[in-house]
Amino acid sequence: MQIAFIGGGNMAAALVGGLVARGTPADSIRVVEPQAAQRALLAQRFGVAAFERPGADALAHCDVVVVAVKPQQMREAVAPLAALLGDTLVVSVAAGIRASDLSRWLGGHRRIVRAMPNTPALIGRGVTGLAALPGAREENREENRGRDRELAERVLGAVGATVWVDDESQLDAVTAVSGSGPAYVFLLMEAMQDAALALGLDAHQARELTLHTVAGAAQLALQSDEAPGVLRERVTSKGGTTAAALAVLEEGGLRPLFARALEAARARSAAMGDEFGRG
Repeated sequence: MQIAFIGGGNMAAALVGGLVARGTPADSIRVVEPQAAQRALLAQRFGVAAFERPGADALAHCDVVVVAVKPQQMREAVAPLAALLGDTLVVSVAAGIRASDLSRWLGGHRRIVRAMPNTPALIGRGVTGLAALPGAREENREENRGRDRELAERVLGAVGATVWVDDESQLDAVTAVSGSGPAYVFLLMEAMQDAALALGLDAHQARELTLHTVAGAAQLALQSDEAPGVLRERVTSKGGTTAAALAVLEEGGLRPLFARALEAARARSAAMGDEFGRG
């Protein structure tokens, strides 16, 4: 598999590192990055070829082109690609850029998959929502359907789990749940640490107890076939300490508050798609 990355920032570096760690030869990966220092870092760290700008040398014979630039830079970054892509699969990891707009900026290119990774991808523990360009299935050759899915999963699977959605609009919900989700967990950690300090624990104790509790609970849930609600019930004895704490959280409206928060994130993701797609 030959892969070219347009943009060499943190997410691209995470993907390159994950691919190399999973056996993709470094000489089959190319990165287009305008910043000289970042090009040098990527070449030194991973042994990949790095180019200042996209051209035939960077994109020749590629199976996948991954566009990993900031949403505000997307239109300008992809402008030179239209004449170079041919029938190559394009995977976009830019938040808020709809596949239809990217297709338009690429002169009608149809083999496009949108990806919504999250920041734990930087340590290989991310999860990515994936959606194909609407209509692409009908326009592509039959053999490309499975191949596009396989190629996109190979790239994004290098930094964690992948989840496909049938409709690209569902990526707004993916953004609300997993794209923004790490921030919700960090906020929970902050609140738990602050509460632990108020209970008389020192900063080191509060941090260690909080972080390992969150990490352990997540790992336990990942390794279990049971729903989080069942796992919660198993550590909640009637009349016990956990029940007392959970009662306060439920009385405070935690569930409807989360529902409102995720809806706000989903709505903002949809609005960003409108904003970035203008023109």
